[in-house]
Amino acid sequence: MERIVLASPRGFCAGVAYAIEVVELTLRIHGPPIYVRHAIVHNEAVVRSFEERGVVFVEDVAEIPPGAVVVFSAHGVSPALREGASGRGLQIVDATCPLVTKVHNEAKRYVKAGYFILYIGHRGHVEAEGTMGEAVGRCTLVDGPQEAETVQVPAGEPLAVLTQTTLSVSEVEETMATLKRRFPHLETPVKEDICYATTNRQGAVMELARICDGVIVVGSETSSNSNRLREVAEQCDTSAVLVMHPSDLTEEWLVARRVVGVTSGASTPESLVEAILGVLLERSPGVEVEILETVAENVEFLPPRNLVQLALASDS
Repeated sequence: MERIVLASPRGFCAGVAYAIEVVELTLRIHGPPIYVRHAIVHNEAVVRSFEERGVVFVEDVAEIPPGAVVVFSAHGVSPALREGASGRGLQIVDATCPLVTKVHNEAKRYVKAGYFILYIGHRGHVEAEGTMGEAVGRCTLVDGPQEAETVQVPAGEPLAVLTQTTLSVSEVEETMATLKRRFPHLETPVKEDICYATTNRQGAVMELARICDGVIVVGSETSSNSNRLREVAEQCDTSAVLVMHPSDLTEEWLVARRVVGVTSGASTPESLVEAILGVLLERSPGVEVEILETVAENVEFLPPRNLVQLALASDS
């Protein structure tokens, strides 16, 4: 290995940092156990670290004891799930990413205005389920360009389109082009739904793939945005692997690479990236790590003021 190139930006986005801080503050206020509906973010290392401190992750709010504290994950939840949690008397703390909340609000606005919604997203993804729950009976899923060619809509209805925030930019563009060709009067949001971090990290990995003959994406297989980074690198005709731990790297893959790029998904802690870099540097002592910065990020989402105040009060 002759060069190691580290992408910037990479790793935690503002929404992930926000969700993790909300859980941290909630733990400080209430102490364990607290419950989180679904993984707070799609990374096993983050989930495990919270589990070790008394956080319990559940998929169904019915598993949570009445009156307990529940945090909604960064991916958002449907109104029906909120009502179910309220019905059990749960103390709700919302860690939904503000950019996901934006899409929820768009869905509610379109439904109120009488639109039928085409939602571009991955079938079964919790973010898609949460957003589509805002438009029950007034929304259908479009999972990729092929489905865009065949999706059926109610006759005579005004149509709008929304998008899951973590998708491949190129795939969404292709899907959107097909929908607009089939439905020329399709209404689109003023600002695109794919989040800034997804766009920035995919742009960075494209630049990385152009100068490297192999790209390592550090992230979880359950993470939509991490999987998209690997796919984007491969679309640039560069070999790419998605790994969580150094043991996931194979000697067969490493030995064939002269210039290795490293990036990470928006839900990946930097400690996991450092562990991968450590293995690469052990293999090739003396090789410097170069930084490839494609865009500077300065987005920050502050947790609710009342949550911060309660945490400070609990510390005193």
